[in-house]
Amino acid sequence: MARLAQTEGLTEEQSEILKAVKVFVDEQIIPAAQELEHQDEYPTEIVEGLKELGIFGLVIPEEYDGLGESLLTYALCVEEIARGWMSVSGVINTHFIVAYMLMQHGTEEQKQKYLPRMATGEVRGAFSMSEPGLGSDVSAIKTKATRTDEGYEITGQKMWLTNGGSSTLVATLVKTDEGEDSVYKNMTTFLVEKEPGFGETAPGLTIPGKIDKMGYKGVDTTEAIFENHQVSADQVLGGKTGKGFYQMMDGVEVGRVNVAARAVGVANRAFELGISYAQQRETFGKPIAQHQAILFRLAEMATKVETAHAMMVRAARQKDAGERNDVEAGMAKMLASEYCNEVVQDSFRIHGGYGYSKEYEIERLYREAAFMLIGEGTSDIQKMIIGRRLLEDYKLR
Repeated sequence: MARLAQTEGLTEEQSEILKAVKVFVDEQIIPAAQELEHQDEYPTEIVEGLKELGIFGLVIPEEYDGLGESLLTYALCVEEIARGWMSVSGVINTHFIVAYMLMQHGTEEQKQKYLPRMATGEVRGAFSMSEPGLGSDVSAIKTKATRTDEGYEITGQKMWLTNGGSSTLVATLVKTDEGEDSVYKNMTTFLVEKEPGFGETAPGLTIPGKIDKMGYKGVDTTEAIFENHQVSADQVLGGKTGKGFYQMMDGVEVGRVNVAARAVGVANRAFELGISYAQQRETFGKPIAQHQAILFRLAEMATKVETAHAMMVRAARQKDAGERNDVEAGMAKMLASEYCNEVVQDSFRIHGGYGYSKEYEIERLYREAAFMLIGEGTSDIQKMIIGRRLLEDYKLR
């Protein structure tokens, strides 16, 4: 029986949800992941199964037809799903961030309009902040919304939209330049509606084909090109312009807990594969697990999985308690992503030459792990966030 990445203090309902997700992962995701990933095929049947489990509405309050669960419950489900196939966790991640932003910052009309349909998966969310020349410098956003008699007109190019093709609602950060003295107060989040698919998905909004990636396949990652796209003022998240940067950063903060959970899930699967293979593969007359070098490697891998899981759980619980968790989320994301890569590489080495073959699952994990290092901010960005906050907390009086 697995002993890693266990969580103490869960309610009976949380335990039942996680048990159902684990069964789904073992029976529906892991057996299908290799073939779908190699074909870069969208996991339609898996997504339908997640809808039936209620995953799309997991954190949406019951008054909006969701399950009303905590960030911790969601993160633990994501960890388990990523253990099966990291791309599937990506399908629900940006949907979750958009739902969270609506819950925290949306008007009541916006909540009523979108959240019940997001809970069922009828409306699928995508999160759009980055641009081709942007990187980590959010202040350099160029996509702009100009006020018109009917509302706003958006023009510009956005990049790295997870669920860019399959989504129907995109939370999009743009410049509005409506007289504020700070660049960060001149950004606004718009709730952009579109049809699923590629090409012109709404008047003035084009979603080109999928970006071909090293890993993180199956899920559709795209650009979004706005050319005089018309949107009403009712689609400003929260009803007021100039709040977009702060709304997005709130979403990214919970997103970092999510990426940490995904990293733990991938690392845990890599450990499972490594310790299994090490007991089957023999050299010099005995299983390689009995060689000290492999035994030590397995011990270090397991310790890293356990440590990353514990930090992720702490960050999620702190957010659920209503406390600021930027340091904890940054630490969890940084450590989990770095450890994920180290654990996957160690498992890859345990597999030897077979790890380089596409027939073995570890080859896929090796490509997927790299994404964790950049998703929701690189380790260097996390260090800046953590360091600046620590200087505030430990400032000399």
